Amino acid sequence: MNKSTMLRKITGATTLTLAAAIGATSVANAATWRYAHEEYDGDVQDVYAEFFKEYVEENSDHQIQIFEFGQLGESDDIMEQTQNGILQFVNQSPGFTGSLIPEAQIFFIPYLMPTDMETVVEFFRESDAINEMFPELYAEKDLELLKMYPEGEMVITLDEKASSPEDLKNKKIRVMTNPLLSATYEAFGATPTPLPWGEVYGALQTNMIDGQENPIFWIESGGLYEVSPNLLFTGHGWFTTAIMANQDFYNGLSEEDQKLVREAADYAFDKIIDHIDGLADESLEKITEASDEVTVTKLNEEQIQAFRDRAPEVEERFIEMTGERGEELLNQFKKDLEDVQSD
Repeated sequence: MNKSTMLRKITGATTLTLAAAIGATSVANAATWRYAHEEYDGDVQDVYAEFFKEYVEENSDHQIQIFEFGQLGESDDIMEQTQNGILQFVNQSPGFTGSLIPEAQIFFIPYLMPTDMETVVEFFRESDAINEMFPELYAEKDLELLKMYPEGEMVITLDEKASSPEDLKNKKIRVMTNPLLSATYEAFGATPTPLPWGEVYGALQTNMIDGQENPIFWIESGGLYEVSPNLLFTGHGWFTTAIMANQDFYNGLSEEDQKLVREAADYAFDKIIDHIDGLADESLEKITEASDEVTVTKLNEEQIQAFRDRAPEVEERFIEMTGERGEELLNQFKKDLEDVQSD
């Protein structure tokens, strides 16, 4: 039984009961801090959470209780629980946070990010947009942004092989509930179809959708290649995620505990960067070994350019959605990338 099948066995009643149970304890006096993420056991966010937990528990008397995807509902559910103080920490990608913080959709402007890991990692370490501007935006939504980090290059899976925007015409591609991501796939010629993650495997299996995008490790761990076997590497972006704390909880911590939380987030960042190095290649190898039906299409520069030529219209949509503040963020984002690439 793959993980997607297992996930579908979790009932809404179980989710609500668990959320209510963990909310019964007073956060102010809790020795155990609760942390939810949106991935499976052993996936990147789960590994990050384990490193965060390791640091906290080795350097304090506090405990971290980790909830994997599905245990407390979908991504929107765990964000709401964090804002309400039921959870102290949440790890969620800007794909979902974008509905709360429109500027977070910047990560879905295609071909904005470089494709080599070394540059990507340095950008996340050094960027003023990431480390100075984004925390202010998250704070407006009562969230303390602790760390943003990359997970891996985005890969499209489809019901048949493709190598051009024309090949994506009328293809129903699952996207997160994110207007700019929908705009990206509209620009690519496809028909974006928002769908909760828990429904993706079944929707691919029943041909309700024709494809989806995710980092390759998630395509492998979720078994998506079983029902969507044609992999397309377009080089259009990296999957990004972020760990946040409930701001009231964080502000109520002692200076010592605030320092502990920050150090734990930094420690987990360094560890996860080591973890994802080579992870995509390992996952792709597992996929190709597991199925003879899988095809892998890696576009050449000329083919990529056909997709890249469609990116400016998505950038324009981002500015329309976010206004002057979004444009300021985008300009800083580009400057930070230029600084990293010129070093």
